Amino acid sequence: MHKVAVLVQDGVEPFGLGAMCEVWSEPYHPEDDNPVFDFVVATPNPGRVRGPSGYDLHVEHGLDAAADADLVCVAPKRDYLAPSPEVAAAVVAAHERDAFVLAHCTGAFILGEAGLLDGRRCTTHWRHVDEFTRRFPDALVDGNVLYVQDGTIVTGAGSAAGLDASLHVMRQQFGARVAAAAARRMVVPPHRSGGQAQFIARAVPDCDAETLGPLLTWITENLSEDLSVEELARRSHMSPRTFARRFRAETGTTPHSWVIAQRVQAAEEYLELTDHPVDWIAGEVGFGNAAAMRHHFSRARGVSPQQYRRTFTGEEAS
Repeated sequence: MHKVAVLVQDGVEPFGLGAMCEVWSEPYHPEDDNPVFDFVVATPNPGRVRGPSGYDLHVEHGLDAAADADLVCVAPKRDYLAPSPEVAAAVVAAHERDAFVLAHCTGAFILGEAGLLDGRRCTTHWRHVDEFTRRFPDALVDGNVLYVQDGTIVTGAGSAAGLDASLHVMRQQFGARVAAAAARRMVVPPHRSGGQAQFIARAVPDCDAETLGPLLTWITENLSEDLSVEELARRSHMSPRTFARRFRAETGTTPHSWVIAQRVQAAEEYLELTDHPVDWIAGEVGFGNAAAMRHHFSRARGVSPQQYRRTFTGEEAS
């Protein structure tokens, strides 16, 4: 993946466009050595593009600039029920030449109009799910996730989910370290709950809780320890019931779920960066044995540790 194009129309949402620019248009950073992409913003009629937030854009490039892009992104727009037929044709052409196509928030309506979502899993902003379903009855809409990938087509939920969807694509194409470095630069968490696996490494664990932050950090540094509710409650000087209630209030999930998520993310990094067998990794991250790790890893990521290692390294996980 070398060239990334973002397609904009009149009414383009600035945050949605900015999310694409933030992930894909960054220059070289010596501290992370991440790839630099040939990045272009394109529109059907180059020149002034009307914005909905008190300012307009000037876009120099027409849609022909996206004709050879490896990834074509569709930025969301305010008046999403009036999509550009030229943009719809451009995403169809991108799909037909096997480029990745990514749309988030209302940008998914363009893919629906183009017929690319018929029979495919997809998502959009929760406010628009009912309208989306009415307009595109053959699309398999899931309104409970941050993003969905079906083949080479990726759709994201609300504007901020464009970051999640983009980091997923970056994670898939370039691995955990690159996506983690991008997340760290943007100061966003590596994992956001939302019913969809987030393929971003644990380099930036979400430990920003009101009172439990130090404990969460300790957990990520001691995954092989006893991390039961009873032990964590003791360490926090609370009863197990009070601790569990406080934990959910501050993190939005249960202690068990949070710990499992951290162990899975740690296992990802070991699978990518080492050749240690699954049994060894399971012990290091606290799963105890390979069977338990396979169970939790497959449930969280949808693939086995063996498949995951083969995807990112070309090697089997023993």
